[in-house]
Amino acid sequence: MHDIKAIRDDAAAFVRGLQRRGMGDAQQLADNLLKKDKALRDLLVRLQCEQARRNDASKLIGQAKAKKDEAGAAALMAEVAGLKESIQQGEAEQRELEKTLRDALAVIPNIPAADVPDGADESANAPVVSRAFGKPPGINAPKQHFEIGEALGQMDFERAAKVSGARFVYLKNDLAKLERALGAFMLDTHTGTFDYTEMSPPVLVRDKAMFGTGQLPKFEEDLFQTVRAATLGDIADRYAEAYRSRKWGLQPNEIDDLIAQGVASDEINRRSKDLYLQQTTVDLPELISGDPERFWLIPTAEVSLTNYVADEILGEAELPLRFTAFTPCFRAEAGAAGRDTRGMIRMHQFSKVELVSITTPDQSNAEHERMTDAAQEILKKLDLTHRVVTLCTGDMGFGAQKTYDIEVWLPGQNAYREISSCSNCGGFQARRMNTRYRNAEGKVKGPVHTLNGSGLAVGRTLVAILENYQQPDGSVAIPDVLQSYMGGKTKIGL
Repeated sequence: MHDIKAIRDDAAAFVRGLQRRGMGDAQQLADNLLKKDKALRDLLVRLQCEQARRNDASKLIGQAKAKKDEAGAAALMAEVAGLKESIQQGEAEQRELEKTLRDALAVIPNIPAADVPDGADESANAPVVSRAFGKPPGINAPKQHFEIGEALGQMDFERAAKVSGARFVYLKNDLAKLERALGAFMLDTHTGTFDYTEMSPPVLVRDKAMFGTGQLPKFEEDLFQTVRAATLGDIADRYAEAYRSRKWGLQPNEIDDLIAQGVASDEINRRSKDLYLQQTTVDLPELISGDPERFWLIPTAEVSLTNYVADEILGEAELPLRFTAFTPCFRAEAGAAGRDTRGMIRMHQFSKVELVSITTPDQSNAEHERMTDAAQEILKKLDLTHRVVTLCTGDMGFGAQKTYDIEVWLPGQNAYREISSCSNCGGFQARRMNTRYRNAEGKVKGPVHTLNGSGLAVGRTLVAILENYQQPDGSVAIPDVLQSYMGGKTKIGL
């Protein structure tokens, strides 16, 4: 979320930042925001003046009555009554203006950091040469991970599709154990080497949490939500009551007109029901969204871990806070039709170890480098070739001001593929969550900075191991650092 005061103070910088993201309407957007802001501030001044006058007039009423000036007192009382009504109307207008401004700010992406490369898409991403690790291994006729997993009899997409549809998988035997081993290994590394605090967070969250980290309202189509069966029953009851009371469907006067035209009662009923069904279909999402029983399945533990400090004022001395968690994640992948349709690269449900840091503004850049070190350390210990790129302005996520993508080499695809994104969001998420910090003197300084990164995507790490450690006989060697997690096994075989 952007600070409207900062936009007001330097609208030109705000516009330039959005233009770097490819937003051609940035100037118009800024003008509209400032227009809304001015209308709100003008209204607040008017309300303050009316409230001050109402207080003064209320005092004068007593003085007029003390002087037996009934006419003067009556005039003042009428003025106070008028002011009260005007203030009430103004306060309602204030709430509406505040919501309109807040809603407009909520869908605007973060401003890129100055050192982020400009560009429209991934072709403009900049390699970080100093962070590159290893060289692609020479493997004759390498297979893709799903070919290896299916040949081992331990990766089953067909049965998963029978149960859940596309983009799900059953892992069995050693591959299931390898997934668990990877999660434990990653957590041990991050807590033991990089001082992250292990967490076991909720995977169902409310709207406010999704708003705080920026998934809502703009990316709702990429998320999965849940509604309790009892809640759906309640909604059905509300529909039925609305129909009975004719809040939806044909209104009584419309029915009278049809009767006067000689339309049969059965036909009137049919038309009313049809109209009712059309209207209820339109209103269903609104009814569900306003229901307290709605939850979202987290697309990443970033949501749960970052919102751990929502609506809090943290002490500067306790920062940075560092959290890590190994959780399932759920994504609708609404924009991924036709992409990575085979295998485990793009799933609706997948496991990931997440890293989150909460810092002061002057700590966040160094913390971003440190977080990326932590994510890379996993790949280095697994001896997996990878590279790091700085995402350009056009490829960067909504809430980030700077992002490093870590891409691991997959021999079966003959390509580097993303396995982690580490982002510095600055104060963007903190403003949405209302999370601030105070210094040693107790003075509230402003929003904290938040960072998040994958440390790593467990499924994609498993993919990378299968493809990089595949053997000519169809088996898969287990990396040295994982063998103790695998009960001493050195390979996964037929």
